[in-house]
Amino acid sequence: MEPIGPRNSLQEPRFSNSTTFARLPTLAEVGTASIALVGAPFDAGVSYRPGARFGPLAIRTGSQLLRPYDPAMDLFPFGKVQVADAGDMGINPFSIDEAIATIEARAGELQTHVDRLVTLGGDHTIALPLLRAVTKRHGPVALIHFDAHLDTWDTYFGAPYTHGTPFRRAFEEQLLLQDRSFHVGTRGPLYGAGDLDDDARFGFQIITSDELVDGSIPDLGVRIKERIGDAPVYLSIDIDVLDPSAAPGTGTPEAGGPSSRDVLKLLRQLRGINLVGADLVEVSPSYDHAEITAIAASHIIYTMIGLMTATMV
Repeated sequence: MEPIGPRNSLQEPRFSNSTTFARLPTLAEVGTASIALVGAPFDAGVSYRPGARFGPLAIRTGSQLLRPYDPAMDLFPFGKVQVADAGDMGINPFSIDEAIATIEARAGELQTHVDRLVTLGGDHTIALPLLRAVTKRHGPVALIHFDAHLDTWDTYFGAPYTHGTPFRRAFEEQLLLQDRSFHVGTRGPLYGAGDLDDDARFGFQIITSDELVDGSIPDLGVRIKERIGDAPVYLSIDIDVLDPSAAPGTGTPEAGGPSSRDVLKLLRQLRGINLVGADLVEVSPSYDHAEITAIAASHIIYTMIGLMTATMV
C-alpha cells in the first residue's frame, strides 16, 4: 500500500481540520508506521523559564505550512514510508521520576509499532528516557546534540535529573558509544573550565557556534560523519541552539547563535547517517508571539524525517 500522506491543502485550507504534525494521519488511523511523531509535554526539569510543556502543540501548529516535497533534499519525506502522528504522552507534571519512567515506557511501547520515533518536547530532561528506550532496541548510540549548552552537568540543587544533566546520566548509564558523540552550536558562559574537562572525559567533541557560523558547513558535515561512521545515531536538538533572534521562544536563550538556515544546511549534510531516533526540545511558545520558534522547529523536524526516510527501504 502507498503511504497515506498529509491532508491535501489544495482541497482543505491549512488552517482547518488538522491538529497533527504537517497534517499527517494519526497513528490510530494507519495502525503502524515506519516513523511516528509523539509529543512529550513536560517541563518540570527546567532551571530558568518554564513553558516547554506547550511545545508539542506549538510545533504542530507551526508545521501546518509544510509541503510534501523537499527540494533541498530532493525527496518526499512523507511519500516513501508511512509517517504518522502518535499524539502526546500522558506525563505526570509534578514528579520528574515518574515522568521519566512514563516517557521510557511509552517510547518503548511505540517502538513495537514503528521503526523510528521523533519526539516533540518538552524540556531536555526527556532525552534521557528516550535514549534508554532506543538503546534497548539498537544498543549504545552515537549522539549528535545541537544545543547552546553542554547538558552534561551533574546536578542542579542536588537534583540529578534536569534539562541540564541528561547526557551525563546517559554516559554514566553506558547509553552512548565511546568517542562517537558531538555537541554542535555550544556557546556562552560556563560554571568553570572543569565543565569542559568533564565533557571531554565523557567522549564528546564540540563544534562551537562560531565554528558553525564562520566555518565550512560541508566540512563540518564530513567531520561528523567520519567520526560516527555507520553507528546507530540519536539526534537531539535543543531549539536554543539557534540565535534568540531566530528562536526567541525558549527557556534558556544564549546570544551569538547560528540561524535556522545554518542548522538546516548542516543537517542536510548528514544525509546517509543511520538515524534511529530523534527529539526536538525546549520550544516555549509564550515567549514568542509570532510563532518564529515553532516554525523553525517544524522545519528542523521535517528535515529530521527526511534524513530518516532517505536511508529507509
